[in-house]
Formats: sequence, C-alpha cells, structure tokens
Amino acid sequence: MCGIVGYIGKQSAVPILINGLKRLEYRGYDSAGIAVLKDSKIKVIKRAGKVVDLENLVALNNLDSSIGIGHTRWATHGEPNDVNAHPHLDQTASLALIHNGIIDNYSVIRKKLEAQGYRFQSETDTESLVQLISAFMEITHDFVKAVQLALSEVDGTYGLVVINKEQPDMLVAARLGSPLVIGVGDDEYFVASDASAIVGHTRQVVYLDEGEIAIITRGGYEIKTIANEPVTRQVEQITFDLEQIEKGGYDHFMLKEIFNQPQTILDSMRGRLLPDKGSARLGGLREVVHILNNANRIIITACGTSWHAGLVGEYMLEHYARIPVEVEYASEFRYRNPIITENDVIIAISQSGETADTLAALREAKNRGATVIGICNVVGSTIARETHAGVFIHAGPEIGVASTKAFTSQLVVLSLITLMLARNRGFLSREDGEKVVKEMLALPDKVQEILQLADEIERIADEFKDCDNALYLGRTYQFPVALEGALKLKEISYIHAEGYPAAEMKHGPIALIDKNMPVVVIAPQNGIHEKVVSNIQEVLARKGRVIAVCNHQDPIIHELAETCINIPRTMDFLSPILSIIPLQLLAYYIAVKRGCNVDQPRNLAKSVTVE
Repeated sequence: MCGIVGYIGKQSAVPILINGLKRLEYRGYDSAGIAVLKDSKIKVIKRAGKVVDLENLVALNNLDSSIGIGHTRWATHGEPNDVNAHPHLDQTASLALIHNGIIDNYSVIRKKLEAQGYRFQSETDTESLVQLISAFMEITHDFVKAVQLALSEVDGTYGLVVINKEQPDMLVAARLGSPLVIGVGDDEYFVASDASAIVGHTRQVVYLDEGEIAIITRGGYEIKTIANEPVTRQVEQITFDLEQIEKGGYDHFMLKEIFNQPQTILDSMRGRLLPDKGSARLGGLREVVHILNNANRIIITACGTSWHAGLVGEYMLEHYARIPVEVEYASEFRYRNPIITENDVIIAISQSGETADTLAALREAKNRGATVIGICNVVGSTIARETHAGVFIHAGPEIGVASTKAFTSQLVVLSLITLMLARNRGFLSREDGEKVVKEMLALPDKVQEILQLADEIERIADEFKDCDNALYLGRTYQFPVALEGALKLKEISYIHAEGYPAAEMKHGPIALIDKNMPVVVIAPQNGIHEKVVSNIQEVLARKGRVIAVCNHQDPIIHELAETCINIPRTMDFLSPILSIIPLQLLAYYIAVKRGCNVDQPRNLAKSVTVE
C-alpha cells in the first residue's frame, strides 16, 4: 500500500520523484504529493487524485531542487483529500515527512502535543509523527536523534522518509513493518518502497531491515538501529529489467501478465525438475528438506489469492505426500492462539513478500518454534529474509493489482514441493514421478493453447458484462479455482461474485439462481465428473445460465452448458494451473467492457502492508 520515493544527488529531483511515483501507481493510491527543499524552505505540492494530476500542478511551479521526497497515499486515517495527502509538515514548516503504515497510538500522541500547543492540519496518523519529531527537535536540536526518539515512542508500522530545511543535504529514512530500499548511484542516492521506482536509475540497492534507520547525505549513507547501534549491510543487485515493468504493447498490465504465463510457468520450473529421477530439487529448501520429510503437519498461511493457492497446495500435499495440511488466513492466524509445535512446518505464501498479516503469522510461528518456509516473488523482501528457507516463484514483477501470473507460479512451486516430498517419503514411484514431470513440462504449451481462446472469451464477456451477480462452482482441486475466479471478477469488475464447492450450492446459494444468474462451473473430466454434471443439472432446473470450463472431448458438458470454454486435459493436481486461465481472461474482458480501471481497481492495493 502507498508508495515512497526520495532522492538526493546532483540531478533535478522533481522528474525523478514524479517518474518514481508513476512506477508505483500499481500499488493502489488515492492521492499524491512531493516536497522539495528550495531557497531554504520546504515546498510541498500535493493533491487528491492521480499522479498525472500532481504532475500538471507541479509543472506550474518552479521547483528546481536536488533533494526531495514523493508519496502516493492509500487512505487509512482521514478521507482522501488534498489536506490528508502526504507529505506532511510540522507546525514550523521545518520538517516534511512521508509515511507508509499505521501509527496505532497516534491519537494519544496527538492529544499530548495539542495540549502543548501544537496545531494539526490533517486527520492523519502521519501528522502526529512529524509533529512528534518536531517536538524532540526542540529538545535535542539533533535531526537524527529526534527521529530516533520519536520512533521509540510510536506503536505501529512505518516506512518513512523525512527532510529538514535546516539540513538540506540529508534524508532520514526508517523502516518497521513497511519495506524500504536505498538505491546507490554515482554520487546520488534514492529511497523507495519498491525497487521498481528506481530501477531506471540504479541496480545497486540496500534493503533496510526492521527497526533500522538510514541517514543519507550527498556523500554516502549510514545505517543504524533505532537504538543507535551501527549496522553493516551488503549492497545487492536488482535482477529484473525495466522492460518487465512496462506494458509491452498490451492495453493493460493485467492482460500482459495473463499472456506472460507460459513463460512465467516455465521460469518457475526451470532447473528444478529432475526428469531422470521423477522428482524435483529446490535449492532454497536444501537446509530444511529433512525437516519437511519428517514433518508432523504443514500449515499454509496466506491472504487473498495466495490463500487460494494454499488451498490447492493442501489437496496436493495431502494426496501425494500424505502429510496433514491446514490452510490458515494469515489475518486470523495469530489471534486465535494456534497450537504449533517444533515438528510443524509453516509455509507462508505472499507475492510481494511484504504482506503484513502473513509476516505477523510467520513471526508468531517462529516464536513458537516451528520451521517457517516462504514462497514469494520478490528477492530481498521481508518474508524472504525472515523465513528459515524458501522458494522464489520467479514470476517477475507483477504490476496489475489483481494477481494472475503469480498465482499460477505459486501453484507450480507447490507442485514441485509436492513432487519432491511424495518421492522422498516413498508415496510416489519413480515411474509415476516421471509422468508428473512430463505433464509439468507440458503446461506452458497447454496454457498457450488456452490463451488462443481470448477472442472467444471476450465474446462471452460481452454476453455477461451487465450481470449483477455470479456464482463459481468447483469440486476438489477446482474449488479453490472457483474462489479465485470469483475473486478476480469482483476485484476488477465490481460484480458481486462468490465461489463455492459445487455440492454446497444446494445448502444456500441455490436460492439465488434464476434466469439472470451466470454460474461458472469448472468441470474437467476426472473421477467426480458425474457429480459435477449433477450440480449443473441442479442449476439448469432453476433456469441458471451455465458457463462451463471443461475439456475438449466432453459431450455431456457440451450438451448441457449454454457456453463452454475448452481447456486441455492434464493430471488432476495440475489442472488448476490450466482452469484458472480462462477465468482470468473472463474477468479481465468483463471489467474492460464495464469501463473499469483494470490495473488499479478501486479501494485495492497491490501490497497490503497494514494489518
């Protein structure tokens, strides 16, 4: 949520800040602003709306400066308006601060400062923080010390950057629970909440860890803890290219990422399959393979789309590796006093590697002695650093807020873990393992075959774009696909949609079905095909309109359904990787035809870094 960009160096700061904010638009926001130091004053320009609105406003002002900060805000405290937008000034206009996260005790701080005569302009929690730093400046007359003292008094999360008009050659940044990265250039330095904002300027980066503060000057940077202990941090290399965060000729990032999936699925498997052994090798799990092989239980914790991937993983791991698996919403995990032992393995799944609830869940599990494994997409992310071991999905930067390629890559990684454990634990023969490897290697071509149906799916979208509600049904491996398909539709088209196990339809949702209700049924040919056919008959008896995702050679479904989307056959446990593709396209085309902002749906953020 939100976006941070900061710059100090020899170039004009404003173009760097504006372009960086544009790179961060995908994260979700409702206002934007910048602050620069000019003529010994802090000049702030901010407004509700899009970065382009801010850019037009900035163009009317002469803001030539070589130091500045910029922010895109996703509202938490206070409505999205010009006043509540960041950056925020202290009452003396000496400090300007941008902030991601939530200050939980902001109200107490605000009341205390107001009693001392401090005047507040906004409704935000962030203004309490900049005013608190200002209060400590009055006492210490030391910029860095004032920031450290203020942060020692706040409860909550933050990624922040603050500038001081009295020290025009310094940025101070700090991080607790909200990511920050420092970009190291040639006599210039950048700060961002996401490396995509600065990759066009430098590939050399330093990631701040929890409870750390960076003092950045024109001559270099220094990292300390909030308690003022020095920290040594290695410079790392950004591995993705600028082209990967461009649309590449597609109308939307989401469409590009849907069509990227033959490649991203292949990248997720690359170098990890062992065809001659019918198994898989995951280097990131090397140190914990023996723990995984002997685990009493696996708990998968995640949020949103990643949680749906975890549900598929539960089916996979229990069926083939014969390990008990539970799937937990990360947002609920630590609040219910879970029973966790040292023999449990927790798998935390997050595209960004920064999801606040998932981080809280994995930390709770670590505190209780469990082994924690991460599955994420972003190298250098907090989850990647805090887990005992993990696997990157190698999907590349995912810009669209509604996750697509990350979901299928998560499923591939869960398939690899399943194959490895099933072979290691003796529940899958080498011959059967070789069949799995062969099917996995065939997935990219099969996905490409489905993508060739895009025009056909667009015509289906035109037929159903005006519906108010939709129901998605699936059984076993296809139940999580139904949940994910419904989520995609409501995320980007704002149509109310629900996913259900097909057999549960008659326990309530069937009351909603009428001639206006589209019902999407995921019905590949498998061992429970007849049961799904019965569920379709129940929908038809209520005049529901059935859209079926089925296999090519399925005369029964083709006879029953109003509309069929044909996908190739594969093994049951791999089938979600195929069956989700047409549902992603269906949601995309419906949203486009409804005039929705596909890449930046309302009220949503790409990386949810607040609980």
